Amino acid sequence: MTPPDPADSRDRMRRLRARLGTLAYGGDYNPEQWPEETWLEDVRLMREAGVNLVSVGVFSWGRLEPRPGVHHFGWLDRLLDLLAEHGIGANLATPTAAPPAWLAHEHPETLPVDAEGRRVAFGARQHYCPSSPVFRHHAADITERLAERYAGHPALAMWHIGNEYPGLAHCHCEVSAAHFRRWLAGRYGTVDALNAAWGTAFWGQHYDSFDWIEPPRGRLLGGPNPGHHLDFVRFSGDESLACFTAERDIVRRHTPDIPVATNFMGGFKHLDYWRWAAEEDVVALDIYPNSWDREGQVLAAYNFDLMRSLRGGEPWLLMESSTGPNVQRRRNSARPAGQLRPRSLQAVARGADSVMFFQWRESRVGAERYHSAMLPHGGTRTRVWREVRELGGELPRLAGLAGGRVVAETAVVWDWDAWWAVELPGHPSADLDFRARVLDHYRPLWHANVPVEFVSPRADLSGYRLVVVPSLYLVDDAGAKNLTDFVRDGGHLVMSYFSGITDEHDRVREGGHPGAFRELLGLLVEEFSPLQPDETRGLDHAGRAGVAGEWQDVILLDGAEAVAEYTEGEYRGRPAVTRHRFGAGTATYLGTSPDQATMSALLLDAAERARVAPVLATPDGIEAVRRRAEDGTDHLFLLNHTDRPHEVPLPPVAGPDLLGGAAPEGGVLRLAPYQVAVFPEP
Repeated sequence: MTPPDPADSRDRMRRLRARLGTLAYGGDYNPEQWPEETWLEDVRLMREAGVNLVSVGVFSWGRLEPRPGVHHFGWLDRLLDLLAEHGIGANLATPTAAPPAWLAHEHPETLPVDAEGRRVAFGARQHYCPSSPVFRHHAADITERLAERYAGHPALAMWHIGNEYPGLAHCHCEVSAAHFRRWLAGRYGTVDALNAAWGTAFWGQHYDSFDWIEPPRGRLLGGPNPGHHLDFVRFSGDESLACFTAERDIVRRHTPDIPVATNFMGGFKHLDYWRWAAEEDVVALDIYPNSWDREGQVLAAYNFDLMRSLRGGEPWLLMESSTGPNVQRRRNSARPAGQLRPRSLQAVARGADSVMFFQWRESRVGAERYHSAMLPHGGTRTRVWREVRELGGELPRLAGLAGGRVVAETAVVWDWDAWWAVELPGHPSADLDFRARVLDHYRPLWHANVPVEFVSPRADLSGYRLVVVPSLYLVDDAGAKNLTDFVRDGGHLVMSYFSGITDEHDRVREGGHPGAFRELLGLLVEEFSPLQPDETRGLDHAGRAGVAGEWQDVILLDGAEAVAEYTEGEYRGRPAVTRHRFGAGTATYLGTSPDQATMSALLLDAAERARVAPVLATPDGIEAVRRRAEDGTDHLFLLNHTDRPHEVPLPPVAGPDLLGGAAPEGGVLRLAPYQVAVFPEP
């Protein structure tokens, strides 16, 4: 398993951009659901809509191999020929996310087992155990045949491996158990080292052999061992990654110049996407935020920024999104008229080289027959079709941005190990929510139009002025030193509570809390005192009244100064937020969850002290993003996410709106509801 060389990956993506000539536009195409005469209408309408790339074959294993060793490729031959004839590229999938009925029937041991011992049934998708040698054998075989047959086909533009890994996040079958033991032996070398890492001296859990160890499954009389659970999560991700890389290596051998990716699910808990991103040529995202969620654009933006960050700021692909409802929720309202445009171009503004949807034609059958599509049940007479066609007509105007980047001087630390560990049971609060904490810190920066990238604790931080660290509960020595050195060398850091508490094995660090960061922060946390769900405490931040919720640290200052204090309760007058000069830099610590206004004031004050400038000051609901083209030209995106017009003061620009719809008057731009404007800058 050798990750692709980053330079080779960039070359493959340059060739893809050159082939498309513009940003990719299209979606999942499932022609096996339709008679072949419909395909001709599909490709005609695709051309009308500006579609240049479609994902095909994602769930077609049963159609391609209806019986073991019996292959029907003729239909896919005809489809790819048709796409090539009409100048539409194929993002050809290995169909291994939907194992066929015969595999489940003849090899039921390939079906995954949950923690309660229940075997998942056939009848949906992703019903496979990633550790199963039988599944891996058949998955490799169908992948080999596809790669061999379609290498060199003129429609083949990129490879789409599997789909939305994993199915069941953690398989607990006996095969997985055996693989888990081997994984542990490889990680620790000796069972004594494992005992030390897991702290098995507690409750007499000592193991004399790796053979004694089971996956964390079944009923326990007491709390689980944190190290055991954490390692099983890591192992499960590695097993899925091994399935991906096996198929990737097969297609790479046949088509070394074609980019390879799979589709991520944004801030998804069960896979460490830092590791996955290094194994593919480009990051691709599936995202379905609520169209009626008042924070939908914020949730989308943080996912877009995370995807862009996973490969060091390189462009990424929006692989799946929705034109409307996506049948995931109890009530799925239609998307407001006009909203499709800013939500799609928001991805381009934040580094995407594509806008793609699930799916092209709305299904008549199956579990997702009411999931929206580019071509709805109502056909070309619908509003959705008109908006899809208009968007496809606009994207070529932004072709010069393909390959471009977003420049950020602020980083937010995101670590999957810390996420997994902080949400395990047995903590001072069972309501610790990693993503909620990240969003609490991200939200004020988004509203202020401060560009953000995400980083791991061990990343190179030299290009950032401000680093924000939401609840980094678990951190290894290298990560702790990296963040400490960043501040010592002159950086500004904002860290929130329950950070630095444990090492990489989830063992509490000695010397008092916050463990790894006591010296950096200049304080000692005497006690953790989470607030009850209906409790709050008053705050005083620089004379402004605020509210604390969720959590209270009982802080003793040891070099730091208080920035905010509690104004009521047992800890009235005690520090709630502190600031510490450390080396040439400054570290701010949040010992509670402040209200949004206070959180915004704290973060924007830190940004100002770090000399981080926003892209542009805009009215609420207007997003401003700057994307730099490969030729170095900056482009200012202004996106109106509201159903009301707004006026925006416009800085000097170097040309007219690339989308042709907005003309400033007297230095002021009037944006209509859901309007987007893109200006080249001097």
